[in-house]
Amino acid sequence: MSYQAGAAANGARASFEDATYGKVTWRLLPLLFLCYVASYLDRVNVGFAKLQMLQDLKFSDTVYGLGAGIFFLGYFVFEVPSNMILHKVGARLWIARIMITWGIISGAMAYVTTPEMFYIMRFLLGVAEAGFFPGVILYLTYWYPAARRGKITALFMTGIALSGVIGGPLSGWIMHAMPGVWGHTGWQWMFILEAIPSLILGVMVILYMKDRIRDADWLSEEEKRLLETNISHEESQKEHLSLGAMFANGRVWLGALIYFCFVMGLYGVSFWLPTIIKATGVSDPLNVGLLTAIPYAFAAAAMVLIGRSADARHERRWHVAIPAFIGCIGLLLSTQYGHNTTLAMASLTLASVGILTTLPLFWSLPTAFLSGTAAAAGIALINSLGNLAGFVSPFLVGWLKDATQSTNAGMYVLAASLVIGGLLTLTLPAKLVNR
Repeated sequence: MSYQAGAAANGARASFEDATYGKVTWRLLPLLFLCYVASYLDRVNVGFAKLQMLQDLKFSDTVYGLGAGIFFLGYFVFEVPSNMILHKVGARLWIARIMITWGIISGAMAYVTTPEMFYIMRFLLGVAEAGFFPGVILYLTYWYPAARRGKITALFMTGIALSGVIGGPLSGWIMHAMPGVWGHTGWQWMFILEAIPSLILGVMVILYMKDRIRDADWLSEEEKRLLETNISHEESQKEHLSLGAMFANGRVWLGALIYFCFVMGLYGVSFWLPTIIKATGVSDPLNVGLLTAIPYAFAAAAMVLIGRSADARHERRWHVAIPAFIGCIGLLLSTQYGHNTTLAMASLTLASVGILTTLPLFWSLPTAFLSGTAAAAGIALINSLGNLAGFVSPFLVGWLKDATQSTNAGMYVLAASLVIGGLLTLTLPAKLVNR
């Protein structure tokens, strides 16, 4: 075969491969993306409820912070078992189960009246949602090799940002427009109405999702063979650890520590962003909601662009560490401009861009060296331990706010956490993760 003929054949194969992965992406990602938007909205809309709920129910900031964070204790306890079940029974049924149960519990949050009820419902919401995010990350490894997963994971995780872009104005509008309708307050209506998409999407998952490449009746046999060959080739290069060896693997625990540091920043901002914006002098919940959309919109664009850059350069560590450092700078600047809405929003936007961009690129690290059952358990372990920061972070910020009458001390802690996470990322061997 001539050089030109070989080049043409390689070009045709590359074109066919790109077209096949494009087909997979258009089939899988929109539904998974919408599920994540609904998931994240139901998880953090308590940050908007706080603007009215605390006054109505006479809760302190410490009670709010503990209740916001206790979600992650339930999440932690059931995360690994949930992901192991998903690996055995399939993503379609298990993700649908997760979405429907968390939709019911999230809607029931409207009827909380005491701190104890608040804590119990938040804990149960964490139990219901456990396994969703790591389950999807695991599910993507069944379809995409590492060289393509950075961009895909980033696209999926822009659901966090879009939930802020959509959820902020939506939550603000509901709380502004619906107080008194049928005897319910604005924050009660917010919980009820924002639970409905999760229930609908849960049914759609059952009807629409396929568990494996071989089950996909919308792919040709040639397309299935291509995808299966690529996944099989990648699996042969990974560490095939037993479950016991996975728990003894130092890199898994290092990954959990890194993720803990990044999640400290994520939920410190997510649960307190409406409060910080209100403290700059914005009182109407609708205006607070509209302003919260700004940081998330910029973050969504940055997540996709930096994910593409990481894939194109086959470089992961610095693409994770540099946004973490940028997030730190944004948080520190936000403490200096707390009474100037414009400068505070610019600082919070910088912080959100940095923090949210670390997350999808982080997940390209452990999925580059774990496979099979070890991947199911390892991803869940890293996510569950890392998400304990979701308990620590809002509680710590709330406690410091009650103690100092300011969120500044909490922001300093979150900024330091991001720096530590970025530095620890750089200790991972480049040869292991830069694929």
